[in-house]
Amino acid sequence: MRLEDKDIPGPPRDYVGYGRHRPRVVWPDEARVAVNIVVNYEEGSEYSMAAGDGRNEGLAEINYVMPSEFRDLAAESVYEYGSRTGIWRLMSLLDEYKLKTTFFASSVALDRNPEVGQWIRESGHEPCSHGWRWSEHWLLDRDEERARMQAAIESIEEHGGERPRGGYCRDGPSVNTRVHLVEEGGFVYDADAYNDDLPYFVDVHGTRHLVVPYSFTYNDGRYVLAQGYASPTDFFDHCKRALDEYRREGAAGEPKMMSIGLHPRWAGQAARTSGLREFIEYALAQGDVWFARRIDIANWWIDRHESFDVA
Repeated sequence: MRLEDKDIPGPPRDYVGYGRHRPRVVWPDEARVAVNIVVNYEEGSEYSMAAGDGRNEGLAEINYVMPSEFRDLAAESVYEYGSRTGIWRLMSLLDEYKLKTTFFASSVALDRNPEVGQWIRESGHEPCSHGWRWSEHWLLDRDEERARMQAAIESIEEHGGERPRGGYCRDGPSVNTRVHLVEEGGFVYDADAYNDDLPYFVDVHGTRHLVVPYSFTYNDGRYVLAQGYASPTDFFDHCKRALDEYRREGAAGEPKMMSIGLHPRWAGQAARTSGLREFIEYALAQGDVWFARRIDIANWWIDRHESFDVA
């Protein structure tokens, strides 16, 4: 008996990917692994009573859930920590090691704190569209989703100094999101997938489009999940083990990429920043790790993927 996928809107599922014949990628300087650090800058774009949403946002490291008829000032202040303090601690760390990263930036968050956009521009980081604000894209009609995407592009370009060439949905894409990105014409890639350790192309209504997958596995969001990190030591150990395994695969002729996701309200806490610092220093000491912006990985792949051998 064989189970067939149903004919439903959106892209077909792909359970195979590269399969046994994975590309033998050649990264710059023959690095064994490409590491992309992502800073999710979204503080101020979350749901809140103050923004007129009629609800409070969770995931704020507070051990209660306040009823929605009340405004949760404590939870709001946790998000404010990210934009007032956490982002600048991460900024100092990245500047100290001269690392260029990708910012999944919400345009509303940049509107509320324009200095962050100035720093993204001055430090040479990549602004990637994290949407207009937190939205459940699957609840929006096509016109509203398209309008919010365009508003995000214009705002991020104004604050970050260049238009975003990548896109990533905070709460996951709708079945129309990737189509909108391709139709808009200015996007090089999206990161709305978690299904591979390498970029790959998809067909979107006859147009070849690049996906650069993201990860929740090496992500500071796990600090606030029950099954997540208990301490910065856990974060470091988890990421170190991943890097070691990726480097082992790279040494065997199959280099991969690794995504590390950060949020200023979480990783920007002093103790957690120390765990990130420890990982950065460890990775830099190996001498065969390419720290790259997501757009750099995307462009490298587009320009050279046809020359890669396969395993």
